[in-house]
Amino acid sequence: METNYLIIPGYGNSESEHWQTYFEEKLPNCIRIQQKSWDSPICNDWVENINKTIRQYKPETVILVAHSLGGIAIAHWALRYKTKIKGAMIVAPPDVENPWQDFGFESFTPIPILKLPFPSILVASTNDNWATVEKIQTFAENWGSKLIFIGNAGHINSSSGYGIWDEGLNILKNEF
Repeated sequence: METNYLIIPGYGNSESEHWQTYFEEKLPNCIRIQQKSWDSPICNDWVENINKTIRQYKPETVILVAHSLGGIAIAHWALRYKTKIKGAMIVAPPDVENPWQDFGFESFTPIPILKLPFPSILVASTNDNWATVEKIQTFAENWGSKLIFIGNAGHINSSSGYGIWDEGLNILKNEF
């Protein structure tokens, strides 16, 4: 059975130099889930769009590949729909509940505390401005995700030098 990869970018979408765009070019059966608004995200809209896209496939063939806020959207989608998919790779989820920063993502709070009903891996950096190592560990524990730290990698985006990211592709292929 073939695998269908669904890319879920975070706030602002992922530009042409981002690793998610690289994954789209390298992975078979890979599409990007588009959202109504990348710059004024509303959690319910993102969750419904994720669900609508997944319903176009047999869920057991779907692997979600999320960056940043897209990972938090996956947790909300899992809480609402409890659908068993093949798996998810969540990269650099942000701490949108951080009381010291106003990200403007209130609709994504509270961040769901649940064991995801499918296998998942969480790939993170040890120096991400958007989430502490402790918060990343809490996400992984709550979601039942295998946690992989890749060192000091910033927010694991194009600004941090993650465009062509073969290590990430290898993680994805080796885990699923």
